[in-house]
Amino acid sequence: MQKRTLGSTGLEIGEVGLGCWQFGGDFGAMDAETGRAILEAAVAHGVDFFDTADVYGGGRSESWIGEFLHQTGADVTVATKLGRNGIYPDGYSLDSLRAATQQSIDRLGVETLDLTQLHCVPTQVLRDGDIFGWMDRLKADGLTQHYGASVESVEEALLCLEHPGCETLQVIFNIFRPKMIDELFAKARTQNVGIIVRLPLASGLLSGKFTRTTKFAEQDHRHYNRDGQAFNVGETFAGLPYETGVDAAEAVKALVPAGTSMAQMALRWVLDHDAVSTIIPGASRSEHVASNAAASGLPPLSAELHASFRRHVRENVEPHIRGPY
Repeated sequence: MQKRTLGSTGLEIGEVGLGCWQFGGDFGAMDAETGRAILEAAVAHGVDFFDTADVYGGGRSESWIGEFLHQTGADVTVATKLGRNGIYPDGYSLDSLRAATQQSIDRLGVETLDLTQLHCVPTQVLRDGDIFGWMDRLKADGLTQHYGASVESVEEALLCLEHPGCETLQVIFNIFRPKMIDELFAKARTQNVGIIVRLPLASGLLSGKFTRTTKFAEQDHRHYNRDGQAFNVGETFAGLPYETGVDAAEAVKALVPAGTSMAQMALRWVLDHDAVSTIIPGASRSEHVASNAAASGLPPLSAELHASFRRHVRENVEPHIRGPY
């Protein structure tokens, strides 16, 4: 596993981490035994950065991670998120953020958080700016070592960059959503802000395994949020109508280099951008972890392949993306 520095935090972490949204059940039901196997596989394959949130399963994801780390002593940096669980959309205050942070500390079984992130809070809250002062206070009080923000759009990311205490940005970035390259990455690099990439496989579209007739469980967000019924549509299938996404993925599949899976190629594409600190693909089975981690050892994709993707996305994908971008 290759390492990268997470912006000004100074944390050296593997460039392929583990997203832990699935432990909350939003990709279908998951039992504790499966979750434990995924965490064990992650550590075995050099993954040392877990990303979770207080809202995933009402705290279950954090609790599973905390129990695992307590029992194994694994050396893992844990990033969590706050701001959706009982606070969204208008309950933001120093006291509410402090209470949420303490609850995450308790579930993870630590004295202070490694990194906590504002969890897709409303744009106007970011624009007002008070929330960053409250996060500065939580850091000064020792409740978290570092803080950042998980955002939905370039606009929100740029608002966060106006506040020097915000050390990381978590963004949706994948082959289908390249806007960050031109409008954010250079500025983030200049300010030494770490970039954490979620949904690098566009909710699985870029694994190449879905067809127009693929069915998802009712509790899977790819079923209940397909058109943004529950939260920002950009969090599901990169904001694309499902059938459009499947067709776009088929075109990408035709360009996969020999000896590489489509998912690994898609992860490698993200890692080819040096502004990226780490990617956090999820995993519903332990074998997915090994495949994802292997992307770190692949050579960079060719400039010609990158150019082909950009043309395809510009012409056939970007006009169909819905939601903040």
